[in-house]
Amino acid sequence: MCDKDKKDSCPHRTGINRRGFLTTVGIGAASVAVSGRVNAPATAGAQEITSDDMVRITLDINGRKHRLLVEPRWTLLYVLRDRMGMTATKVGCERGECGACTVLIDDRPRYACMTLAVEAENQRITTLEGLMKGEELGTTQQAFLDHDAYQCGYCTPGQIMSAEGLLRANANPTREQIAEALSGNLCRCGAYVHIFDAVETAAQKRKA
Repeated sequence: MCDKDKKDSCPHRTGINRRGFLTTVGIGAASVAVSGRVNAPATAGAQEITSDDMVRITLDINGRKHRLLVEPRWTLLYVLRDRMGMTATKVGCERGECGACTVLIDDRPRYACMTLAVEAENQRITTLEGLMKGEELGTTQQAFLDHDAYQCGYCTPGQIMSAEGLLRANANPTREQIAEALSGNLCRCGAYVHIFDAVETAAQKRKA
């Protein structure tokens, strides 16, 4: 440990300290604010996407066919929410870590943020909206409501879709299997016990 009174001679000190770093950042931010722009070189080879670069696809979503014109780089998450207005699928981390955007593709849970829309063509896509029966909640949705399996509720659509995928593959899962199946869905509120209870109840109701 270096002597506090001999900071300048401390061998562990780097060339910049915390205060110096923050001061430098502050000056840089102020400069940008005054100039109104950042003097950065233009991205080499950047090209504007035109209609000629887009592709036509047909997506089977909740039992209905949708013909779309999309860019090859668009994710299924972006197409569902921003192009089709199906906002039950939530935007979370957008890098395959939180599970908020989970949908079913051929009855298997998939992260919509990590799936290109063009990849999902000729497959059955199910979103949270597709679990409803008209205005009536589906069995898994109702079980989450009955068990208060949410707090802020943001992760709930993804949790429900992962649970639905599990129950379509395994009608009678154990508690451990439920925990494993939902391990890719993060709940920042920590409502896991209620979530697992809801999935067990949904499994029982589906057998009734």
